[in-house]
Amino acid sequence: MTLNKLDQLVKDTQQILDDLGIPQADLTSRRKIKMAKAVLALCDMKVGQPWSDTKSIDDNHAYLSRDIIRYMNEHLSENIADSSYDDIRRKDLLLPVEAGIVLKAAIKKSASTNDGTRKYALSSEAAEVFRSFNSVDYKIKLSDYLSKNSSLKERMNRDREMLLVPVTLSTGESILFSAGEHNQLQKSIIEDFLPRFGYSAEILYVGDTADKFLYLKTDRLQDIGFFELSHDKLPDVVAYSKTKNWLYLIEAVHASNPITEMRKLVLDQLTQNLKAEIVYITAFNDRNVFRKFAKEIAWETEVWIADNPSHMIHFNGDKFLGPHQKA
Repeated sequence: MTLNKLDQLVKDTQQILDDLGIPQADLTSRRKIKMAKAVLALCDMKVGQPWSDTKSIDDNHAYLSRDIIRYMNEHLSENIADSSYDDIRRKDLLLPVEAGIVLKAAIKKSASTNDGTRKYALSSEAAEVFRSFNSVDYKIKLSDYLSKNSSLKERMNRDREMLLVPVTLSTGESILFSAGEHNQLQKSIIEDFLPRFGYSAEILYVGDTADKFLYLKTDRLQDIGFFELSHDKLPDVVAYSKTKNWLYLIEAVHASNPITEMRKLVLDQLTQNLKAEIVYITAFNDRNVFRKFAKEIAWETEVWIADNPSHMIHFNGDKFLGPHQKA
């Protein structure tokens, strides 16, 4: 389908922003369009104009958020209410400003970041890239810009990497969890619980809040008859002790989902063809969290608390840690 001239202008703007390192993958289609059109207003670009006409702060072309709305309505086929000016600065221009592509300058010295008198303008460096779009100089101008300015994508990726939680498996392998209390508890399960109570168990599966299949040994799970891995009842950590022929199904509970009687019943049914015996574990960070869920814990399961790693709570009456025979 052939794009009309406005759609093409918006698409080209999105391409330039992407090339300049603006992360757009998590944005809705509507949010991408509004961001592109807000930037076009600051470029003073309308349909039919060459990119070489792009204006910047050097041209004293700066707009209030209300001015941007009016420009978008008059020239870019929008119908945005004047009262939506907060969306311009808090949503539509948030990423371009954070990236340094769009600059903000207060009319009055006392203006705060959210002050309505704060104007926005395209930076002179970014404007050079916009002006060269669709020309033979574009790649050169883009490369020059990126060599002098780290992209927002790169900065955000570095920030995420700094927050990653390294975890060392018994094999010596290392995996990286995303930050968060749930994943910190999973780290404790792998590095503190299993070395104490796992009888040399190897990790066969562990998920992450950002990646459900962060670490997966499909062949090993299939060898012992584990259920379909796409199933939504998959526990947080699965580990297997060859010396005991025990499979540990472990839930890391930060805010929800302990092994209850119902959850255990479902897992019992799913693992009925298993060639190993099952040990059910619900893990908590501390006793305060455990107390919130104590009444929900299923009998014939185990509880481990990370801040007291050398002890366990056994919800059974005939044995300590170990699998229970099915009736």
